[in-house]
Amino acid sequence: MEIQNNPISAEKVTDTPSLLPYGHHVGSAIIRPMDKGKTKGIAMKSMYQQTDNQLLQIKEQVETLIRQAQKIHDRIDLSEKIYTSDCGFKPISGNIYYLYQKKDNSRIISMVSPSEWGEKLPYTYLAAIELLSDHTWSIIEKAGDF
Repeated sequence: MEIQNNPISAEKVTDTPSLLPYGHHVGSAIIRPMDKGKTKGIAMKSMYQQTDNQLLQIKEQVETLIRQAQKIHDRIDLSEKIYTSDCGFKPISGNIYYLYQKKDNSRIISMVSPSEWGEKLPYTYLAAIELLSDHTWSIIEKAGDF
């Protein structure tokens, strides 16, 4: 028997074809090199989109907290104005009272509504107010620029 020469070079043959970065025979699956720049670009775009959404949510939450804090601050300012007004009785939380301004620009809290005074009000009506359970005041109805 005659020994034939192998036409394939020994340098081009491997014992581990599964580790090759390309298909080693006609029936192999197509292996395309990955475009790392494109892959990173898509990943970065997704990352920016996701983090932008999260930052927008946080911004909306912060704006909500700022509005809530402003409402509390406004209630404090109102309560300070009302507590510096004259009051001849002890207000009870949950009840509605009426804030008036005297001719000397001092303020007075009354249980009498503007409609109960009759034809002529003795004071300038400013607002209908309610004492809340936390001892701050809330405006129920206001008149003019108060």
